[in-house]
Amino acid sequence: MTLALLVLLKITVTVIIFGIGLDSHPRDAVRLFRHPALLLRSLLAMYVLVPIAAVALVKLLPLAPGVEAALLVLAVSAGAPLLPRKLLGIGDGAYIFSLVVISSVLAIVLVPVWLAVLGPLFPRLPPLAPERAALVLAESFFLPLLLGMAIRWLFPKVAAWTAGRLVGLASIVLAVSALALLVVHWHIVLEARWTGILTLAALIALSLAIGHLVGGPEEDTRTALAIACATRHIGIAVLVATSVPGPRTAVVIAIYIAVSLAISVPYLRWRRATAGRRKAAAAAA
Repeated sequence: MTLALLVLLKITVTVIIFGIGLDSHPRDAVRLFRHPALLLRSLLAMYVLVPIAAVALVKLLPLAPGVEAALLVLAVSAGAPLLPRKLLGIGDGAYIFSLVVISSVLAIVLVPVWLAVLGPLFPRLPPLAPERAALVLAESFFLPLLLGMAIRWLFPKVAAWTAGRLVGLASIVLAVSALALLVVHWHIVLEARWTGILTLAALIALSLAIGHLVGGPEEDTRTALAIACATRHIGIAVLVATSVPGPRTAVVIAIYIAVSLAISVPYLRWRRATAGRRKAAAAAA
């Protein structure tokens, strides 16, 4: 049952990425290369500052082994924000898409490197060969993304009608799958205790704060990078989780999905409201 739910999570992530491809243009992928300072700040936030924050939380707080491993796995598994630009409602869509593509390519190297660096400090973390990371990214990210972009090129009207609906439906399935995983292993949720859940919430809040601060001065970029930092690559995280004996790490990843939604949605609403007030003030000026 656990394995089936993990597979469903991976499939759902793939469908979401396909939907993002339906709403994206190839030229958007290289947009960040024209803004190297923003690119470096974005990667610094996603691949350096968020993992350091996770290591600090693990070192400071007494956590169950499964929570500790899952927290670190999630922290280093950057690369694929699952919220497409239309769901953000604000922000530079080209920046978001370019960041998704570039950071996912870098994940092939950076995720295994982080696991190798943290391995001596946290023996429960399994190693991850770059070729396995590349295979996961190819299957769950690049192939569905390219397929979605190809369909947009061939059938633009169909892609425009399908993209948002498909992503919305897949997002519901993702949430339900995570909830089912929690129900099946409710005893592990109890073992994680409030300390573990609050630590996950703290990591997500810190990730949002890191992206918000580093993404400035443009307000829309702040919002996009904050969501990118708080949204981890579930495909890679699930791959690593299945390498850890027992279901604990996988269940904590499911807890992360639920807690991430609970924290990110209010942040997005606040940012939309802020953007609306900015536009109203600009129109009145």
